[in-house]
Amino acid sequence: MKTKILLIEGKHSDHPSFVSGLTKKGFQVESVPNGNAALKRIHEAHPHLLIVDAASLRTSGTRICQALRRAAPGIPLLVILEEAALEDKKLQADAVLHLPFTLQKLVNRIQPFLPTAPTNLLQAGPIQLDIQNHVVRCYNRQTRLTPRLMTLLRMLMEHPGEVIEREKLFREAWQTTYAGDMRTLDVHISWLRQAIEEDPRNPRLIKTLRGQGYRLDVENFDTPTQPLVTQESTEITQVL
Repeated sequence: MKTKILLIEGKHSDHPSFVSGLTKKGFQVESVPNGNAALKRIHEAHPHLLIVDAASLRTSGTRICQALRRAAPGIPLLVILEEAALEDKKLQADAVLHLPFTLQKLVNRIQPFLPTAPTNLLQAGPIQLDIQNHVVRCYNRQTRLTPRLMTLLRMLMEHPGEVIEREKLFREAWQTTYAGDMRTLDVHISWLRQAIEEDPRNPRLIKTLRGQGYRLDVENFDTPTQPLVTQESTEITQVL
């Protein structure tokens, strides 16, 4: 589920629209040209966040913000002002940004207002693990895991960049003190690679350290901005 942003911005702004940049960052953005249009759309679009580009509207934004706050008091409101503009005490905004600023700074100010991710969600690099539903998401693909695969992946994700010994992985996943035959562990690791790797035969995430164990490498991978929502999955496969 993408974060929905309703952006109120003027058509003849002195600075570029933020629609393209925010869309590339993974947000679902709808732009309207004025406050009245926003009031008409707010209950139909169900946005998670309202952004008023007061600088592009050539206004202080106070009246628009007050109207939006009355119409949707529970939706966070961010206002963009000119560099030298004074912030009205009656603005009623949750956050204010003064031009100029980078797109990343805007995203950073948006982050605290994003929908809260589930508390049972474990994140490591591009991997999101829904512990309660036994579902892993990576590279826009979702896979349902068996309990043992869940345990193995969770151990690796809780210690990214660290080598976890084969014997330790085996004992935890199979709940046994016996760690004689490691071939079944190797098979399960190959199944995990099928679930999360772009190319399981040339894994970039789960690395094998011969004679030692396995390591999860996620340092050079981006972290998704959107939480895992299993009910909207378009592809869930069962790993046996």
